Amino acid sequence: MTEVQYAVAEHIATITLDAPDRRNALTVEMSRELIDAARTAEADPEVCAVVVTGGRHFCAGAVREVLADVGRDPVEDTAYRNLETVYAAFTTIGTIELPTIAAVRGAAVGAGLNLALATDLRVVSTTARLLPGFAQIGIHPGGGHFSLLHRTTGSRELTAAMGLFGEEVRGERAVELGLAWSAHEDDEVEQAARDTASRVAADPELARRLVRSFRRETAPGGVPWEVAVELERSPQMWSLRRKHEG
Repeated sequence: MTEVQYAVAEHIATITLDAPDRRNALTVEMSRELIDAARTAEADPEVCAVVVTGGRHFCAGAVREVLADVGRDPVEDTAYRNLETVYAAFTTIGTIELPTIAAVRGAAVGAGLNLALATDLRVVSTTARLLPGFAQIGIHPGGGHFSLLHRTTGSRELTAAMGLFGEEVRGERAVELGLAWSAHEDDEVEQAARDTASRVAADPELARRLVRSFRRETAPGGVPWEVAVELERSPQMWSLRRKHEG
């Protein structure tokens, strides 16, 4: 891997976007590397959680060349599949069976904001910038952007402000609006994300069962409480039996 770094420590996999010269804008190859890193973490039974970060610049979206190729011929096979690969970079992060946290410094723009919103939790710097940026360059949002915004905040108003009108949200304001869990000084963000991840890092099997139930019960539309009771019954019985035998 050349533009996506992967490391595991204390049962936490850290996936770092590492193309600072273009502020981690996603190329097709970088997207593939991100997908591979996510699948590597998921396949490792010792990994309990994943932290996604980009160092000083979280992710500036997709590189313009990918968008330009699709614009020239939206149904040309290679261009279509390349954009699909960029989408898969964040849909994969959002669906692997591990708890995921985005550690966001700098800007998360367009597809980069989608990547942050695809995770289960966001920890941001006080100077972080979260902005859609799609309409501002004359294109419609992609990658399920409106759905991700609304799923994260539950607010139609905020989804309109950002998705329709391109409002930018920074640092502590993101926490106030429900876009992030906590805000920290720049040099503390990654460690804060790892500290949060460590709370499920002692038990890989339980972490995976927890995130499966969490996502089922908090999916758009949700589930009735009585259904949630039944959904949770099986994994809870499994955990109780395991605890008793252990």
